[in-house]
Amino acid sequence: MNTPGTGTIDRPGTRDPRKQDPAMNPTVTEMPAPVNSGAIESRQNRNLEMQLIPEALARAHMHERLHQAESERRGHRLAAARRMQRRAERASLRARRALAMAVMQ
Repeated sequence: MNTPGTGTIDRPGTRDPRKQDPAMNPTVTEMPAPVNSGAIESRQNRNLEMQLIPEALARAHMHERLHQAESERRGHRLAAARRMQRRAERASLRARRALAMAVMQ
């Protein structure tokens, strides 16, 4: 069948690359560039984008939560300011009454 120095593509006769047929092992520089390298690159970009989707969603969610918290803080400050204003108005009325009572006596 096969002579001692020959082999098949799957099983070369020797493992030493210098003794193998050069046509069976083209070097990297002899190999043509893949035609669809742009497709591979876009697929890698799409994979990267898909991996970053949860991060983008989390960032958007945190931005929304911070915005909501700031809005709630503004509401709390406004309510506290109104409470203090009513308290000051009541104190002012008490002071007026006390002054009026002191003048009347």
